[in-house]
Amino acid sequence: MKAIRGRLLTYRPAPVYEEDGLIVVSGGKISAVGPAQKLIPDLPPDTPIDDHSGKLILPGFIDLHIHLPQTKVIASYGAQLMEWLERYTFVEEARYADPEIAEAGAKFFLDELFRNGTTTAVVYGSVHRQSAEAFFIESAKRGAGMIAGKVMMDRNAPEALRDTARSSYDDSKALIERWHGKDRQRYAVTPRFAITSTPAQLEAAGALLAEHPGVYLQTHLSETQGEIDLSRELFPDAEDYAGIYQSFGLLGPKTLLGHCLHLTQREQARLAETNSIAVLCPTSNLFLGSGLADRATLNANRIRTGLATDVGAGTSYSMLRTAAEAYKVEQLQGRSLPAHEAFRWITRGNAEALGLEEEIGSIEVGRYADLVVLNSGATPAMAHRMERCESLEEELFALLTLGDDRAVAATYVRGNTAS
Repeated sequence: MKAIRGRLLTYRPAPVYEEDGLIVVSGGKISAVGPAQKLIPDLPPDTPIDDHSGKLILPGFIDLHIHLPQTKVIASYGAQLMEWLERYTFVEEARYADPEIAEAGAKFFLDELFRNGTTTAVVYGSVHRQSAEAFFIESAKRGAGMIAGKVMMDRNAPEALRDTARSSYDDSKALIERWHGKDRQRYAVTPRFAITSTPAQLEAAGALLAEHPGVYLQTHLSETQGEIDLSRELFPDAEDYAGIYQSFGLLGPKTLLGHCLHLTQREQARLAETNSIAVLCPTSNLFLGSGLADRATLNANRIRTGLATDVGAGTSYSMLRTAAEAYKVEQLQGRSLPAHEAFRWITRGNAEALGLEEEIGSIEVGRYADLVVLNSGATPAMAHRMERCESLEEELFALLTLGDDRAVAATYVRGNTAS
């Protein structure tokens, strides 16, 4: 047993704030939460207390779309999506055929997530089975709850990055049986996107979902017009891009669709009726010049949305920076994103998108003690700004706008300092 003290903020779904709160952790989960002065007298003698008084403690951040093998191509210059994949991404991902590179990459990747306060992520591996295997091994070792999968890609990619419909099915199935539901790990069937999968491979992905109802599916949808056009050429019988995935049984409440920038009305109806999740990636969309996500229209059409960094086209591992860019995308469309809404989105909101709100995403009894401690005055500029903040809402917005990994004072996974 241990306790963690500080200013507690969580969403249930409305904001719940405790100026001097205490989280009691037993067996990696929250066993009590409330005012520190009320709970401390009831603690067993010698219970260790991590004292973060004055700092904000929130549920750990959740990232719904990020690429493990792209950490060394983040900030690569001057290309849009298809050229960016060919010039940078595919070259780097081919290196993950080497198990030692996959292992080292997984360690760096998790270090960076935790350093930025992210405790759960939905992760793309490379086409190589060992990329997902190395990631799951490292995640389980650290006690984290992660969702990941090896990419399925059997055409329109370099030979070193192509599998086959059969091998991608066999490798994915073996990973599901080895990891899904073990040590907080979950599997996501991962066809990269329609362009790089034959009909036979998408059929194999659908078979995996049918055989293993608890697994997720992650892919990309409607990031650029060129991608849309090529997808339609490759699947001429489909009514639209989203219809390609639906025809193979790939849409549903556990389907995470990255980007969703240029959806037609018919596609939006498909996503709504299947309860699929549109995952918005503002930093990568701006970096590659792909477009602006129309979150208001998605919400109006009752499409579930999530938020993600999309490293390596995304330009930061920080969900604070990502939410700040989402705010700017809203501003460019004449709307806004209130601070409480942004923080709810990257905690409880993303947990709800995953259907995991009973495990993560809030500070409540029975949830895993996956937490992030934020220092609103972490830099001189932030501390200077805090002198004029007169409300929690103002503080949160300044933290969102100015914060990054430097604002993360500590990250906890299962109540232990993440490492």
